[in-house]
Amino acid sequence: MIEFDSFSKSFGRKKVHKNICFKANEGECLGLIGGSGVGKSVILRSIIGLEKPDTGHIFIDGDDITLKKESEMISVRKKVAYVFQNGALFDSMCVFDNLAYPLREHTDLSERQIAKRILNLLEEFGLKGGHLLFPSELSGGMQKRVGLARSIILNPKVVLYDEPTAGLDPFNTLKIQEVILKLKARGVTSIFVTHDMPSVFAVCDRVALIQHGEIVEIIPTPQINKNEDTEISKFIQGKIA
Repeated sequence: MIEFDSFSKSFGRKKVHKNICFKANEGECLGLIGGSGVGKSVILRSIIGLEKPDTGHIFIDGDDITLKKESEMISVRKKVAYVFQNGALFDSMCVFDNLAYPLREHTDLSERQIAKRILNLLEEFGLKGGHLLFPSELSGGMQKRVGLARSIILNPKVVLYDEPTAGLDPFNTLKIQEVILKLKARGVTSIFVTHDMPSVFAVCDRVALIQHGEIVEIIPTPQINKNEDTEISKFIQGKIA
């Protein structure tokens, strides 16, 4: 579903990525870990065309998006949802209108159909009755859940998670994990960028480690604890940066 082929990216003189190669299979949740500042979010932003590679290619569902114009990325972004770290809600809109925005922009649903989908989704996310609240009235955990709900409301094939559990209490972390697992069960492909290793073990099928601008290792999640000599195990234990 997602493939990076010899992807390289620099910002000025700073080379962030060099020859990045990996695949995320359909229905898989791939964890993407690494130290702060190694460019994990750059990879996510590149998948939705907010960054362009210097060299290499990115394929989404077999489609090379590397040279697509901004206008051509609209169809890609309908298939690929981005869950921002802070929720990225519109402050001037209530929860209902935040969720209704993509439906009004990209579908022909009636207002009654939009309302039904939104209220059902809010109930699924444990946010029943919160549709008239504004972002300033929500806790951080609730903001993230609303942001996640908005991201998936167009039924994307791919979801990109940029540290969705950062700063959350155990209750809200568990709620986010439950949503990710439900989406996996529906066949949604995802990339999960995080420093939250318990969540990685809870939701990810495989884990990829970025160091020095490269993917140094990708292994199935169950094997991490079985082999402490892997680079990923050493990173988790704090033996390497």
